[in-house]
Amino acid sequence: MEEIIKYFKELTPRQIEQFTNLLPLYAEWNDRINVISRKDIENIYLHHVLHSLSIGRLLTFPENTTVLDVGTGGGFPGIPLAILFPKVKFTLCDSIGKKIKVAQGVADALKLSNVTTVNSRVEAIDGRFDYVVSRAVTRLSEFYPWVKGKYINSIIYLKGGDLSDEIAECVKINKLDRALISEHYIGEWFEEEYFAEKKIIIITR
Repeated sequence: MEEIIKYFKELTPRQIEQFTNLLPLYAEWNDRINVISRKDIENIYLHHVLHSLSIGRLLTFPENTTVLDVGTGGGFPGIPLAILFPKVKFTLCDSIGKKIKVAQGVADALKLSNVTTVNSRVEAIDGRFDYVVSRAVTRLSEFYPWVKGKYINSIIYLKGGDLSDEIAECVKINKLDRALISEHYIGEWFEEEYFAEKKIIIITR
């Protein structure tokens, strides 16, 4: 929790309690359904929670906006973002039922009324959302067609490494304007070595 408090000093007591409860909740669920590497569960705040919250350092979701988290797994980045933005509506989707079961269980335990979970491939989800978020579920060129008709403002994609070739491929295959895609280095906000090569990719309309 130290990392969360260090970078998000404006958290309310309720938010601090919710973030504090993430480790025991995920540890309990992970004993039943493995959604986080068992060796990595001790690093949940750095590798999963703070990584998810980096989106909140880049931008603030306006109240009552809608966010679709694609390939959420056990609830990342959706669950931490739903704690950080309690007045924003999050829909967490994943095609693997047992992972969505974990995300729903954690959301219920934390009483996150702004979270809805859906066991589905994103292509089958109807409607449009203000934002789409995701954490490195596949290459950008493959991800973009899944969601291109489902967002109003932007896609926010967490991924690491040198993404220049991947972005160029996405632009070419999907006939996108390169000017619509921007890279943001998470290491500019978080000093931990883990984030040195981590980035947020934004695709706007």
